[in-house]
Amino acid sequence: MECTVSWTGGTHGARSGMGFVAETGSGHIIAMDGAPDEVHPENGGLNLAPRPMETVLAGAGGCTAYDVVMILRRGRHDVRGCSVRLTAERAEIDPKVFTRIHLQFTVSGHALPREAVGRAIALSHEKYCSALAMLSKTAVVTTGFDLVEI
Repeated sequence: MECTVSWTGGTHGARSGMGFVAETGSGHIIAMDGAPDEVHPENGGLNLAPRPMETVLAGAGGCTAYDVVMILRRGRHDVRGCSVRLTAERAEIDPKVFTRIHLQFTVSGHALPREAVGRAIALSHEKYCSALAMLSKTAVVTTGFDLVEI
């Protein structure tokens, strides 16, 4: 797996933002930017894209949601939707790693057993999701879920 990340600010002068573009090994593009810095504008971003740490959090959400859907499908459950809202806290000093992450899933489907959904989430968290495995080295990760009958 590979990824190339390039600073976009350098093309417009040395002090034109903190935007970055990542090109993944699969050929996809992800834009990232920093927050504006009113005290030191030359160090701030232009707020044109998500922050790099937001993309880390989004990646973890995508990883675990993918797992949950696949596990439920493999169990021949009629899953119709899955979303996960991630809320995180970060350390106050550098490196500002995630210290707490809560994942609140909303899983919808027809006659989905509550136990099967809970087990799918637990399996993702405990065994399959590489992103959560890495993040759980510094963060306490908790989960919850809501089940919606369709």
